[in-house]
Amino acid sequence: MRIRNICLVFGVLALSAGAALAGVEIGQSAPNFSLPDTNGQTHQLSQYKGKWVVLEWYQPDCPFVRKHYGSGNTQALQKEFTAKGVVWLSIDSSAPGQEGNYPADKLNQIASTQGAARTALLLDPDGKVGHAYGAKTTPDMYIINPEGKLVYEGAIDSKPTTVVADLKTATNYVKVALDDSMTGKSVSQTVTRPYGCSVKYAQ
Repeated sequence: MRIRNICLVFGVLALSAGAALAGVEIGQSAPNFSLPDTNGQTHQLSQYKGKWVVLEWYQPDCPFVRKHYGSGNTQALQKEFTAKGVVWLSIDSSAPGQEGNYPADKLNQIASTQGAARTALLLDPDGKVGHAYGAKTTPDMYIINPEGKLVYEGAIDSKPTTVVADLKTATNYVKVALDDSMTGKSVSQTVTRPYGCSVKYAQ
């Protein structure tokens, strides 16, 4: 119980920590970027125009991230939507010396152990892309439509805890937003409050 409370407090603090970040607005063009992945391949957001894109801020040591990967929740989402042609890009903005900053081969090892089904894990150690998007927490989720416009930004789901059992009763905002927008419906909640560990930007 004490560990859970510490994590929840940490998650709340993370929300405040991102208050000064630039951020993006729903309905506006998502900022283009170019980042290397853990296999040395460069990805530009612009190369995926015409496709649905999910950006997931990721940090493997965060207990909130571990909740979603340890349970298989995130991998299930990745598998479901990449099978439908969605590009799923996880982004690690942890700065050198900060929690979650690992060599590419270590991150690939973690991904293999977790059974991750993302399109790629991108490295943003200087935090430029994270700051451009205003990413506050891990996870912090963004959905971009084929026109390059942002249609959702915020939490992965409605239960800001590290408790796996809460997944059963949580509303998965990412799934709902993708299901709605990919079938031509309006997204009912375009912005939610992200929760998790603060993104480990350079101090």
